Amino acid sequence: MNTSNWLDVAVQTPAHSGVGGLLSYRSPVPVAPGQLVRVPLGRREVLGVVWRVRSKAPEGMAPSALKDICAVLVGVGPLDDSWLKLVQFSAQYYQRSLGEVALSGLPPQLRDLDPTQLARRLKKLPGPTGPVQVAAGPALSAQQAAVLLQMAEQPGPFLLFGNTGSGKTEVYLQAVQRLLQADAQAQALLMVPEINLTPQLEARVQERFGREAVVSMHSGLTGPQRLKSWLAAHTGAARIVLGTRMAVFASMPHLKLIVVDEEHDASYKQQEGARYSARDLAVYRGHLLGAKVVLGSATPSLESWYQSRPAGQDGDKGGRYVRLHMPERVGAAALPQVRRVDMNHQARRAVLSAPLLQTLQDRIAKGEQSMLLLNRRGYAPVLHCADCGWKSACKHCSAFRVFHKTDRTLRCHHCGFTDRVPRACPDCGNADIAPMGRGTEQLEEHLGELLAKVRRPDGSPVRIARIDADTTKLKGALESQLAQVHSGEVDILVGTQMIAKGHDFRRITLVAAINPDSALFSSDFRAPERLFALLMQAAGRAGRDADQGSISEMLVQTFHPTHPLFEALKRHDYPAFAASELTDRTAACLPPISHQALLRADARSQDVAQGFLSAARGELEARLAPMPGGLELLEQVSLYPAVPLSMQRVADVERAQMLIESPSRSDLHKVLAQLHAVLHHLRSQPEHKGVIRWLVDVDPQAI
Repeated sequence: MNTSNWLDVAVQTPAHSGVGGLLSYRSPVPVAPGQLVRVPLGRREVLGVVWRVRSKAPEGMAPSALKDICAVLVGVGPLDDSWLKLVQFSAQYYQRSLGEVALSGLPPQLRDLDPTQLARRLKKLPGPTGPVQVAAGPALSAQQAAVLLQMAEQPGPFLLFGNTGSGKTEVYLQAVQRLLQADAQAQALLMVPEINLTPQLEARVQERFGREAVVSMHSGLTGPQRLKSWLAAHTGAARIVLGTRMAVFASMPHLKLIVVDEEHDASYKQQEGARYSARDLAVYRGHLLGAKVVLGSATPSLESWYQSRPAGQDGDKGGRYVRLHMPERVGAAALPQVRRVDMNHQARRAVLSAPLLQTLQDRIAKGEQSMLLLNRRGYAPVLHCADCGWKSACKHCSAFRVFHKTDRTLRCHHCGFTDRVPRACPDCGNADIAPMGRGTEQLEEHLGELLAKVRRPDGSPVRIARIDADTTKLKGALESQLAQVHSGEVDILVGTQMIAKGHDFRRITLVAAINPDSALFSSDFRAPERLFALLMQAAGRAGRDADQGSISEMLVQTFHPTHPLFEALKRHDYPAFAASELTDRTAACLPPISHQALLRADARSQDVAQGFLSAARGELEARLAPMPGGLELLEQVSLYPAVPLSMQRVADVERAQMLIESPSRSDLHKVLAQLHAVLHHLRSQPEHKGVIRWLVDVDPQAI
């Protein structure tokens, strides 16, 4: 046998399984690093990525002990070196197994097709598109032209801080256009935070660059669609890839430009399996390739804002990003006026204030549209018995089941447990059980009652639509509902945060936030940042059409109208809000000033979960202390005691967490590098057999 055919192969194994790292195989044919192969693993045959080719068998292993690979996916060229480096970095940084990250970056159908089936799929792929025919775009504003010039002259990465409606998307498209016209092979990656934002961007990009040059990548596609898109990008046939966070791992051999739109959005952080940040990996991938990276937002994450800070007089060298500013909206459209409605002066338990109701009627009379934002779906968060205090708790989670009036169900939004609404209190038999709190379903009903006698200019009744996770379950439902809003068929749009992100509603002139106060005093230090971003983004949906000639506005119903967050919102002053938040974060040594990781354990009892984490903390300290520099490292890295998660029990599984924090990212990762050996050692001990799983979340978005 040719001695060059000893292979180290990455296969999909989770970090907590104990089968991490690379597995060794033999190959009867020459194989290159990055090649996709099918290999035996136990009784199964699985997909793997060749990571390394050795000249001889691994030390300590007899050649006869190694199994042969089953097949080489000949029609698919090897993944390039930069892709392998991206995966290697991701696995190391986010504390996951190499194979888990590598295989999650590939389309699932590649794992199921044999070489013959794959060959048939490859025959159907279009060939190289050649020069892309670009349709003419709108004339650039002075600020758009200035930003594009800066992007051409500097290497980046760039933070494009532009108000809603300032034309950031056109800047992205112009940057792509100039790239494709300058380089006949170059590819561009455009990322959006959520699937429902993909269709409208896809339509705009295809209109500009043609259908053949563009593919999409997101979890809403079927298996064959995802495979086709991935192969088109991998072969270079697709010049532009649009996608959600998974697209950061798309194989694009000629990638020269990466755009991360709405870069502040928490959806870019994966919450299952390998918990990577697609935004941060986009920056790293650009660094690997020498590609330009543009992060865009009207409300940047404080991490990106901090990284784009200018150099200071106190010796601060400033951030690594170049900040580009676009403060003006395109055309004559002005940012909406923000009015705060003090709910302390409204009728007790009023859902909609008198000023908001009057403003809604005024907009309806003018034939204009309004949008009401309430970030809680369902009819009411909980059903309650006033006699005995019973509440609609979920028996599987430490949460309440939400009352959905449409289908008369109580539904847990965490584990999915659903039951019919009881006719009487299950504990005391009282028939008078009532909803507590309000969701979008109740708000829609309440609006219908209050505006029943109000008429549109043509004399027809007011039309109210609701868009949330409950109304958009069916395929095509969201697109259909958005089309009704765009066409003017809807007068008032009620919804959760999904309607506040990125949608280009041209006819909306009024936006109202119904109950934003809960995030002001949350135990989560990121809650104010998320609230400000949500409200600024929601406000940006109003007054985007300069031709309407109507003054657009946003009403915020709050019991705390003088709160600094609302003061900054009234002025559309993100820099002031960011400065205030960074001052508080610096004083408390919280991210982005410090760096964090969470170690989480799931078990059938809270005692077992916390016991596992406490043992991990003790053993980690015992391992580090005798190491050279170990005591100094422990002084720089804080290992906090184990505590339950805020949502302690989900689907009958108890969850606990331990926070690890340090002002030094490198020190934090030196500690994390010792963690896996500790965890695998503890998992093998009898007293920790009750632990179901553990995971490490680096740079967590919620604690």
